[in-house]
Amino acid sequence: MSGVDAGTALARAAQLGPYFAWEQVDDLSDWHRWSDLAEPAVLAERVAAARTALATMGGLAEQAVPERVVASVAFLGYAARVLSPLLGAAALTGHLPVAGRTTLWWRPVPAGPLPLAYGVMSATVPASPEALRGIAVEAILEPVLTTCRTRFRLSPQVLWGNVTSALAGATAMISRVDPAAGDRAGTLLAGMLALPPLAGTGTLRGRALTRNNCCLYYRIPGGGTCGDCVLRHRPQR
Repeated sequence: MSGVDAGTALARAAQLGPYFAWEQVDDLSDWHRWSDLAEPAVLAERVAAARTALATMGGLAEQAVPERVVASVAFLGYAARVLSPLLGAAALTGHLPVAGRTTLWWRPVPAGPLPLAYGVMSATVPASPEALRGIAVEAILEPVLTTCRTRFRLSPQVLWGNVTSALAGATAMISRVDPAAGDRAGTLLAGMLALPPLAGTGTLRGRALTRNNCCLYYRIPGGGTCGDCVLRHRPQR
């Protein structure tokens, strides 16, 4: 498919489900630039809201929900909301929208997936692991990851593992809806795992990922482990 603009590619991705959708918005006055999330005070406010939501859902006292664990889980959710539409667009059209910190916007909600929107964005580039790394990982996610690491004292291995987990989760969802697109997403995922900074964060067996680290969700009372968690797949002695 040639001559695909960003809006068309993102509209195709949105057909995969709500998690793959960014809103196209003309009036962004009620939205915040993505780059704001790299500000320590803004990120801390969002983590505090997520902590309250998790405590409420679990019937827990807020102090029973570790702040740094919430920061890791929140960042995993942000990574999924950034990567899913871009990976879906790439897998379905072969083109990657050129999004960035100044073209992507978010709106605060008390709980649930972070709403994302874009204003003027038309350019695309051919989909490749290198392009996905440059646009989605380095330009959009890494500044927020860096703030999350320093503000909440989280290991970079944990946070980059969250990015890998978000990519693998999106690939699995694409595969369920459109197996052919899922194959293309899987190729992009495998290519990303061969490149820094995601190299060494997980192992693929077919489409199934086993992380080499943990998002820490199990440290929330009643949290348990995720399907790709290293703790679940660690060999029994």
